[in-house]
Amino acid sequence: MKGIHFQYSTYANQSELNAEDAALLAKARQATKDAYAPYSQFNVAAVALLNDGSIITGTNQENASYPIGICAERVLLSAVSSVHGLMPIKTIAISYHNRLGQSTKPISPCGICRQSLLEHTLRQGQPIRLVLSGLEGEVFIINNAADLLPLSFTADDMQ
Repeated sequence: MKGIHFQYSTYANQSELNAEDAALLAKARQATKDAYAPYSQFNVAAVALLNDGSIITGTNQENASYPIGICAERVLLSAVSSVHGLMPIKTIAISYHNRLGQSTKPISPCGICRQSLLEHTLRQGQPIRLVLSGLEGEVFIINNAADLLPLSFTADDMQ
């Protein structure tokens, strides 16, 4: 029998992070206010630190026609590609504000976003670190976003 696993780091709160990760997470937490989530009341923000030091933000954008909403992670990846071309992403901090409940534990990207993060990672040729947390509380750091999608489907599968 085979198994799949990956490692990630946990921190009790933002104060335990290095200065760069703490600043990026603070920006993501602040950016949740810019999300457009009138239906779910679940504001999500993703903030990227690029290799050149640039910071780009994306937030979820809902729509009354639910299938056409877009997650913060994919908004972010589109913005990075549109504004900075092939400049690699070093780290993405993702936070959320659940306006109907608590925002005290890390959340992970959905399946579509995991696939998009994998594709972007392969395209840029370097891992994308993830810093995951709510508005407060525990923080997860994943050193390679691609680890979130084991047994993934990629362009190589279409050869």
